[in-house]
Amino acid sequence: MKDLNRGYYSFGKGLGDALIRQNHGRFKLSFYVFKITEALFAGKVGIYLLSVWHKIFFSAGNKFDIVHFTDHTFRLKPQRVKALRIMTLHDMNKVHVKKSKPASIERYLNRMRKNMAYCDRVVTISQFVANDVLHYFPEVKDKLSVIYNGADKLVVPENHLPVFLPSQPFLYTIGLLSKQKGFHFLPALLVGNDYHLVIAGIETPHKQQIIEEAEKYNCMHRVHITGPVSDDDKAWYYKNCEAFLFPSIAEGFGLPVIEAMYFGKPVFLSKFTSLPEVGEDAAYYFDSFEPQHMQEVFAKGMHDFKVKNRANEMVIQAEKFSWDKAADQYLQLYHSCLQR
Repeated sequence: MKDLNRGYYSFGKGLGDALIRQNHGRFKLSFYVFKITEALFAGKVGIYLLSVWHKIFFSAGNKFDIVHFTDHTFRLKPQRVKALRIMTLHDMNKVHVKKSKPASIERYLNRMRKNMAYCDRVVTISQFVANDVLHYFPEVKDKLSVIYNGADKLVVPENHLPVFLPSQPFLYTIGLLSKQKGFHFLPALLVGNDYHLVIAGIETPHKQQIIEEAEKYNCMHRVHITGPVSDDDKAWYYKNCEAFLFPSIAEGFGLPVIEAMYFGKPVFLSKFTSLPEVGEDAAYYFDSFEPQHMQEVFAKGMHDFKVKNRANEMVIQAEKFSWDKAADQYLQLYHSCLQR
């Protein structure tokens, strides 16, 4: 949970709060966190602060019955604890990103295989990721399960305005500015309309390619790259945008999609990886990133959304995913592991 605009932060905050709400005294919970996020949970659960020394020795290693590693980066190594171990695997994006070299992928798979071997149960956040796991690690079949993420139903504080305030109707997306997010495909959607485009998230060198595409379509004055934004700003953009765009080619779940749907917004997604599981029939999909195709999908989708008044459908789809539901499933998993 180091970066506010990353999916790991949303996962940790959403699931952490829901575990506290849904626990009802069943377990004595402790969270392992960065110092910068300690205040989010302090006074509600036990707190262990991450330290670089824990890579060598973790003094609390035998104090727990169950340790849940909530993402596959393993900042605390599974071999540092003596307990039942559960890991949540968010994605295997590396095998889907074309720039990954075979030797790098092989090292990645070997590292994942080793970590999974230490764990008693493996949870994925979508069936798509589960299928990836079964393809590369069939030996974990009997300890694999799927628990979908929830998503926060964000609220915009009264009279709140974002740091960057769009002056015209705008389209919105948020995420790390990496190539696999596909944000460089979005300027093409500004052709033939007056929309602006707001892109929020941690900037990387890939920002330059987005700028080049905007210049190519002569719409740079309508493309606004804000950098990271606060939760309140993020909610304001969801509430006030005309549509949410997410053309990612490597996604384990796609929390922003659900967050946007909670505001009743049309969402336009790539058809790749886990996104069709999240959007189902409520979303609109790009089958390719060819500009004319994307423009056609967008134009037809916006027309369909307005003519059929589909805002409520989006909310209903979003409500299929809740952190309380996810927390209940994790708490049941903890219990069943102890029973065994």
